[in-house]
Amino acid sequence: MICIRKVWLAWLSLPHCHGGCAEVDSMTEAVAGESFLMGCISCKRREEVQAQTTVDWHFRATGEEEYIHIFHYDHPHPNTLHEDFNDRLEWQGTMGSKDVQIGAIFIHNVTFNDTGTYRCTFQRTLFLPLDNEYITVEKEVELTVVAEANRELLSVVSEIMMYVLIVVLQLWMIVVLIHCYNKIWAEHEARDARKALRAQKLALIKEPLDSKDNCDGVLLE
Repeated sequence: MICIRKVWLAWLSLPHCHGGCAEVDSMTEAVAGESFLMGCISCKRREEVQAQTTVDWHFRATGEEEYIHIFHYDHPHPNTLHEDFNDRLEWQGTMGSKDVQIGAIFIHNVTFNDTGTYRCTFQRTLFLPLDNEYITVEKEVELTVVAEANRELLSVVSEIMMYVLIVVLQLWMIVVLIHCYNKIWAEHEARDARKALRAQKLALIKEPLDSKDNCDGVLLE
């Protein structure tokens, strides 16, 4: 959970931001039995204007037509509104201010029944000098619940490349060993051939010497 919060805070430093606020899409894949951060950001374009914002979350299960109201936040009170999400929703949006720009919530103990469409609604009131302005912003998140987390493509490719490199290195070592063995064996055979040739030449030289008569009765070596 701590890691997810750090990632969420890191997203706020991305480009295309407004006064320190960056609108980024939520993650869309949750793992059953774990916690999931449902992101939703609506940046206020005029930071100098005082505002008050409430956030509502609605959920439509896969195959259903109607949304159900599951969560409402009106600073400083978060409220879970549907029994299917009791004790499972935790506010992770803007805290300490009525001017809410981050409407994120944690879903704890995710189940496969949580698969579906989530709609986040910001109801923002801008307090202008002449008259108040009311703005509604809606965003949707299509959530898929899986049994195990899918690894990122880069991680998969890196692991494949690592194994390929290991196999290539092993094959290269085998080729080098075979080459060295063949070279040593060829040198050994060439050395034996040279020895045999030298012995044959010595035999040819020695044979005529042995057949000659030695006048002094001494056999020449």
